[in-house]
Amino acid sequence: MTTYPTIRQVVLDSTDARSLAEFYRKMFGLTYRPGDEPPAPGDPDENGQDWLVLRSPGGGPQLAFQQTDPFPRTTWPEAEVPQQYHLDTAVDSVTELDHQHDRALELGATLRYDRSEDKEEPLRVYADPDGHLFCIFVG
Repeated sequence: MTTYPTIRQVVLDSTDARSLAEFYRKMFGLTYRPGDEPPAPGDPDENGQDWLVLRSPGGGPQLAFQQTDPFPRTTWPEAEVPQQYHLDTAVDSVTELDHQHDRALELGATLRYDRSEDKEEPLRVYADPDGHLFCIFVG
């Protein structure tokens, strides 16, 4: 019988792991792994300087954030620096796509590609505050 590894999490490099984790926590309704929560105001953020993990309330793969040195941001859809990877997320309707578009921008995302008028698969592609790409599509 063949066995396979289980995908546990996607890890995003960041020059500010806490800020990026907070963006994704708010964007997707995730929660911190116990012990990774932000410290009390004025206390040092030791975990935020190294490694943080967010979990989905429904289970499944987690998102982790690793503090790193500066790195080149993707220029996608321009080819100079490829996207390298992206997260796909989905909503149930164009109305919800529009609502999440507003939320993404308010939280600090940048719209990179808009195909929201596509009749078969409306979608938008965003860069998070560190430049990593994520899609929201209807499906």
